[in-house]
Amino acid sequence: MNENDFNERAERTLEKVMAAFDASGVDCEPELKAGGVLEVEFEDGTKIIVNKHSAAQEIWVAAKSGGFHFKYDDGRWLDTRSKEELFESLSKLASQQAGETVELREE
Repeated sequence: MNENDFNERAERTLEKVMAAFDASGVDCEPELKAGGVLEVEFEDGTKIIVNKHSAAQEIWVAAKSGGFHFKYDDGRWLDTRSKEELFESLSKLASQQAGETVELREE
């Protein structure tokens, strides 16, 4: 995929992630910042950062439990190590940080 395709796909995905957090009902503040960075701050002050990394053509996630890289493959963003799908992984990470079950769905 070329750089323009990656940037468009990644931006759409970040918007979907933000919408999923908004729809989840969890007490958090998602904010999409310039440059393709989504910060999600939880009630306790911890954050999950989701950003696009154009050079690697990946979406990177930073959470309390560590850092994760997702590569686009066959219509889905998959963790480069575990092969877990982005929204599934974010649901688990958000649940850990929120202290409650969080289910994020791609709409």
